[in-house]
Amino acid sequence: MSELDSGVAKASLAAAQQVLDAQLAAEGSDAGRTGEDLFAVTSLLDSSVGLRRALTDPSREAGAKAAFVRATFTGKISPAAVETLVSLASARWTAGRDLSDATERLAVGAVVTQAERSGHLDALEDELFRFSRTIAGNPSLRDALADRTAPDANRASLVSRLLLDRAVPETIQLARRVAVAPRGLRAERVLEDWVEVVAQRREQLVAHVVSASALSDAQRDRLAASLSRQYGRPIRINVDVDPHLVGGLRVSIGDDVIDGSILARLEDARRRLAG
Repeated sequence: MSELDSGVAKASLAAAQQVLDAQLAAEGSDAGRTGEDLFAVTSLLDSSVGLRRALTDPSREAGAKAAFVRATFTGKISPAAVETLVSLASARWTAGRDLSDATERLAVGAVVTQAERSGHLDALEDELFRFSRTIAGNPSLRDALADRTAPDANRASLVSRLLLDRAVPETIQLARRVAVAPRGLRAERVLEDWVEVVAQRREQLVAHVVSASALSDAQRDRLAASLSRQYGRPIRINVDVDPHLVGGLRVSIGDDVIDGSILARLEDARRRLAG
């Protein structure tokens, strides 16, 4: 996974991350499947120069590339993965490899989201790190995972056997992926990079926001900035819309609930009158 150092690549990745977050915030979304689908797209981009060129060609309009993505991938990968890929294809890239790297980064992030939902985030970080050290300290295992002549299924099965009953599902999912497609890097190096992704997520707080109406990007940014100042840590915003609130917001961060909805104020007034 590259560092995606250029300002263009960072901006494009950040925009796609917002799309992915919004898709995964929807009720019934399957973050684990979305991650798997984005990994599959990463492999396809790595293997197809033509596809990379089609999605990164600066002379093609963003709308045309978005239409191409939807026509090509709808029904084959999850809707969340399709919309994320639409955002990636509509963005600017200085190199085709940057697009593949960004897609992989988002795939890892989706699996991390699934781990967060399942309460596995701490375990995921610890298990990925320990497995990377196991590979680094075991030449036979390192060679087995680096053997490109062996079928992908064999390497994935080896990882599954090693981690069976010893790791959470998200660890196994990511470890199997690195066994099949390390993308030219050593498996332990890739896992170390992914540990950093998990660590960054753990440093954030997640605010579940319920709003009477959809929030604009500017409103989301202002809310995130305000909450970050209040809590002294980065805040990631997930928004659901509930018209029954009438107006205002309900914000949940861990055990904290900040209820500024009109419905809550009416309920409070009713209780005071009754009391």
